[in-house]
Amino acid sequence: MGDVFEEYSEKKHEELPPLTIIQGGGTILREESDRALQYDKNSLSGYKMVKKNDFIVHLRSFEGGLEKANSDGIISPAYHTFHGDNTDSRFYYPFFRSKRFIDVLLKPHVYGIRDGKSIDIDGMKTIMIPVPSYEEQKKIGGYIELLDNLITLQQRKYMCRIYHTEIGYLIPILYAFTNGWEQRKFSDVVDIGSGMDYKHLGEGDIPVYGTGGYMLSVDAALSEDKDAIGIGRKGTIDKPYILRAPFWTVDTLFYCIPKDGYDLDFTSCLFQNVDWKKKDESTGVPSLSKVIINNVEIASPSYEEQRKIGDYFKGIDNLITLQQRKCDEMKELKK
Repeated sequence: MGDVFEEYSEKKHEELPPLTIIQGGGTILREESDRALQYDKNSLSGYKMVKKNDFIVHLRSFEGGLEKANSDGIISPAYHTFHGDNTDSRFYYPFFRSKRFIDVLLKPHVYGIRDGKSIDIDGMKTIMIPVPSYEEQKKIGGYIELLDNLITLQQRKYMCRIYHTEIGYLIPILYAFTNGWEQRKFSDVVDIGSGMDYKHLGEGDIPVYGTGGYMLSVDAALSEDKDAIGIGRKGTIDKPYILRAPFWTVDTLFYCIPKDGYDLDFTSCLFQNVDWKKKDESTGVPSLSKVIINNVEIASPSYEEQRKIGDYFKGIDNLITLQQRKCDEMKELKK
């Protein structure tokens, strides 16, 4: 490594802006950092200059590898700066951040315990690193940069979908009294059952105890043709989700089947709009009861309007899943 990157130390550059090192994120202007950093501006003459795309061994490098300067600036004199001629930082930065570099190549040159760990800089310079031609570095670096941009784009789309979904859950509140929506209780909207409720069993069916609690007879699933909304009876009570038929159930789960005239996807939105943690009346494990769920008041429009709203959010949920899958695939490709 010492044959490729040369350490330098230049001070007395007060004209340059102070930088803050972000683990896994390079550098940002210190004035833009949300950290409460205190420093004496009169001591800036002792700070080290770092040039854009050069590398920094920072105070916690033993945890996160080397960092890259995203702009020209000055940094604490406790850091070490490295420059490489005919090197592409887009190629070397992912390498210096890789698990192999940090956990295998760099590890022998880390000493100390816990937060007192440091890097033996001279030892680090002896690490053998790959050195393809500059042209190959640029091509590989450009490809990785493209992946990073695509990952950022997919994450932005993903968060945008999440935002629209969260805003959408406010629709029942915003329009309940302006578009002819009617007040209802969940007892008017869904039929609630659970693995502890066996009145739905046919003659000869026997409840079977499984790894997750009571389930139905091994001969048939609970619902062969009707989807439902699942919500925890005990434990995780605040994450309702859709159960697609045929499904089984357990004694720690309620299944809520929409009655005639109520759309599944829209009703699922209503369930997700409730702060179920505030409905918990237990003193130990969070719990819900049928009485609590049935008494929750909601606003509901006509079936046609429910269906259109439900389809809209179903489409957004599908896009969220798609964007997240694309993002995950590109992260794996980058690795």
